[in-house]
Amino acid sequence: MNAAQASVPKNPSESEEISLRLEIDRSARVPVLFAFACAIFWLLAGSLLGLASAWKLTCPWLLDGIPWLTFGRLRPAHLCAVAYGWASLSGIGAGLWMTARLCRIPTIEPRLITVSICLWNLGLTTGLLGILTGGGNSREWLEMPGYASHILIAAFLLLAGWMLAMFFKRAPVAPYISEYYLLAALLWFPWIYATANMLLVWRPVPGPAQPAVHWWFAQNFYSLWIVPLGLASAFYLIPKILGVPLHSKRLASLGFWSLAALAAWSTGQHMIGGPLPSWMAPAATAAGILSLVPVATVAANLHLTMRGHFDKLLTSPSLRFTVFGAVAYTATALPGTLLALPSFNAVAHFTDFTIGHSHLGMYAFFSMVMFGAIYFIAPRLTGGEWPSAPLIRWHFRLSASGIVLMVMALSLGGLLQGLALADPDAAFKTSVAFASPFRWIRGLAGFLLLAGHVLFAWHFVRMLVSPLRGQAIPTLLTGSDARDPAIP
Repeated sequence: MNAAQASVPKNPSESEEISLRLEIDRSARVPVLFAFACAIFWLLAGSLLGLASAWKLTCPWLLDGIPWLTFGRLRPAHLCAVAYGWASLSGIGAGLWMTARLCRIPTIEPRLITVSICLWNLGLTTGLLGILTGGGNSREWLEMPGYASHILIAAFLLLAGWMLAMFFKRAPVAPYISEYYLLAALLWFPWIYATANMLLVWRPVPGPAQPAVHWWFAQNFYSLWIVPLGLASAFYLIPKILGVPLHSKRLASLGFWSLAALAAWSTGQHMIGGPLPSWMAPAATAAGILSLVPVATVAANLHLTMRGHFDKLLTSPSLRFTVFGAVAYTATALPGTLLALPSFNAVAHFTDFTIGHSHLGMYAFFSMVMFGAIYFIAPRLTGGEWPSAPLIRWHFRLSASGIVLMVMALSLGGLLQGLALADPDAAFKTSVAFASPFRWIRGLAGFLLLAGHVLFAWHFVRMLVSPLRGQAIPTLLTGSDARDPAIP
């Protein structure tokens, strides 16, 4: 069958479906591509900041004498650029497109979305400049000055209002599991972000209560904002690319509601052994163990959906990135559960092991899923294929090898570091000596990731500038893209 024959709809209903889908893509083109472009910019900026901060741990003289490039400013700026720039904006872009597709209506007021994304970038830029000039806070993922958080909240409220309007005007079809995750993230983020700023930045609560509020926010920023955005994309893309329905809606519902019920309770694992109420540590341990439930249900559901189709990993780059991220989401559960156990937490808590765990969740899971989402969504918005298949393969190889190397180095080095710290007969410099070789490996892994990000950004720019429109028809109008996973 040639391309022209494949693009011909088989029946009137399919023709209407294709027309609606193309209309939705046209309406979402500008804001979604703008969100992706901004996210990729912050990915490059965050990668450079992270690489510089990582190498300063092994080469303290690096960038010496420049106050705004000290480790105490580079590291927080890296975290915020990645969390609020790359992760949030890529998730928002994918969420905007999926919302329009699943609600089955064209994008409402796309200019409003573009304005809100501009406002988000303004808030983030202001916050990063505040950190680099010495005006930041000392709390992880909440380092930006208070005036920047006001701008971010205003930008998010515009996005939230748009998304709620889309949900209210949606076509009369049954909601899909991705919509549950997107709507939940829409409601959870302003709650946790505004509450944390109110209690820690704008009008700080008394000192003993601040660690509890801080780690409640830090854990929930990942569990109730980043994870829902990533799982919404994974649940959408895997059935979509395969052209099959999701294996079980009941398993999907169980995974969603168990995440909603347990995520907030697992925050206490970061405070085990601290001067806090005694009930927090046991509650965190129980929630950490029970958190295996949502992870296991998601893993089983996606694996059973993939069953019999693993050969498509060789031909679909979007599927390859997404499945890698889904597997990493499952792998993240093991160290998370171990850290909830007081005996293991006592060894690993104040070491590089926790940094490796963060990279496993934020990059190996979420970023890889977002790469898959962008590779899938961008051609449908530009009307052209990605210019180079080898560039996509090299991006996957560099990203996958870089993050595996980094997580392994940080995890193993962190355990050795923790054992040395726990030894009363060992000097503190002994723990530093144990961690040092693994931090060199971490730095080398950072170069691999940065190289992959540069290839990805260059490829994205090439696609925007000169899309190969002549190759778009077979991909856009046939195969698994004919229907969305929520539609029978």
